[in-house]
Amino acid sequence: MPEERLARRIGFFDSTMVVMGGIVGSGIFVTPAIVASWTSTREEMIGAWIAGGAAALLGGFIYADLSRRRPFAGGQYVYLREAYHPALGFVYGWALLLVIQTGGMAVCAMTFGRYFRQLAGVAVAEGALAALATGSLTLINCLGVGAGARVQSALMVLKIVAIGALIAAGLTGAPSAEQEAVKGGTSFVAALVPVLFSYGGFQTACFVAGEMKDPGRDLPRALVAGVLGVIVLYVGVAFACDRVLGKAALENSAAPAMDVATRVIGARGASLIGAGVAISSLGFLSQSILTAPRVYFAMAEDGAFLRSLARVHPRTRAPVAAIALQGAVAIALALAGTYEVLLRYVVAIDFIFFALVASCLFVFRARGEPISMPGHPLSTLLFIGVCAAVVISTFARDPVHSLIGLALTLAGFPVYLLWRKAR
Repeated sequence: MPEERLARRIGFFDSTMVVMGGIVGSGIFVTPAIVASWTSTREEMIGAWIAGGAAALLGGFIYADLSRRRPFAGGQYVYLREAYHPALGFVYGWALLLVIQTGGMAVCAMTFGRYFRQLAGVAVAEGALAALATGSLTLINCLGVGAGARVQSALMVLKIVAIGALIAAGLTGAPSAEQEAVKGGTSFVAALVPVLFSYGGFQTACFVAGEMKDPGRDLPRALVAGVLGVIVLYVGVAFACDRVLGKAALENSAAPAMDVATRVIGARGASLIGAGVAISSLGFLSQSILTAPRVYFAMAEDGAFLRSLARVHPRTRAPVAAIALQGAVAIALALAGTYEVLLRYVVAIDFIFFALVASCLFVFRARGEPISMPGHPLSTLLFIGVCAAVVISTFARDPVHSLIGLALTLAGFPVYLLWRKAR
C-alpha cells in the first residue's frame, strides 16, 4: 500500500487546521460585498452565508463518510476510482493540476506578493515575491508532512486571529446609521454561488489521509469541526461588515474588510487588514502545497501518471517529486499572469466533481457497504442538488469560461487513454 511508504504524522488538531485552511483564503475579505450586491435585504445576505454553511456541512458529512471507508492518500481521486472507473479518477487529478487547484494557488501567491510588497515597502515585483513564497513553502513540504502541517497550522491560527480581530472590530465599532437600500432584480440562488465557492476546499484534507495518525477517526471529526469553525467565522465577518458599513455601502465597497477596519480603528486598520489578507493568501498556498500533491502521488502509484511522482524521500518520507511538480506549475502560472483567467474556469468544474463524489455513496451502498451519512439518501441528494444549481447558475452567468473549463477537463479522457496505451 502507498500509505505504508508515507509518514503518519498529522493529528486531529493539524487535520482540523488543514480543513479550515483549505476553505479560508483571501476571498472572505472581499466576498461579503459581492453577496450583499446580489441580495435584496440584510436578512437575505446573512441567510445566504448560513445556507451556504449548511450546504458545506452536508458536504463535510459526506466526505467524512467517504474518508472513514476509504482513508487513503488521494481523497477524491480514490473515491472516484473505486466507485466508478480509474479514468474518472484520472480526469479529476488532471483537472486538479491544470484548473482547480493550481489556478487558485497562483492567485493566492500573487495576492500575497501584492500585499506583502505594500506592507514591507520593498521594490520587488509581485511575481517574484509570489514565486519566492511558493518555492519556500514547496521546500518546507519536501522536508516532510510534519513540517508542512506545522507551518500550515501556524498560518491557520494567524488567519483565525486576523478574522477574529475583524469581527471584534465590527461588533465593537459604532453601527452604521445608513438606511438599507433594497435592490431589484437580485437572486438569492445567484448569491449562493460566491458563498458556496467561499466554503469550498474542505475536501482537500482528504488528500492527506494517508499521512494522518488515525484517519478513520480524526479525519471525519476534523471535517465536521473545521466546517463548523469556518461557518462561525464567515457569518461573523458578514455580520460585522453589514453592522459597520450598512448594506448600501457594503454593496459598493471594493474592500469591505479594509473599510470596516479603517472606520473602526483608523489608518492602522488598513495595514492590519492588509497583513490579514497576506497571511490568508499564504495560508491557502501552504495548504494547497501540503495536500494536492498527494493526488498526483496516488495516481502515479496506480500507474496512471508519471511514475517518478510516486517517489518518496527515504528520510522525510514525503512525495517530493509530486510536491515539486505542484509548486513548479503554480510558479509558472503566477509568472505567466494567466492565473486570473484559469480561476474563472474553476467554479463549475469544482462543483461537478463535488456532485460526482457525493454520488459515490449510492454506488458503495449498492455494493452492500453500510452508509453513515446522516439522513442519507435525502441529505446526499440535497447536496447534489445544491451542486447542480451552482453549476447551472455558473454556466448561465459565464458560459464561455465554464465551457472552456469543461473542455479542459474532458480532455483528460483521451489523455488517459493515450497514457494507458503507451504503457
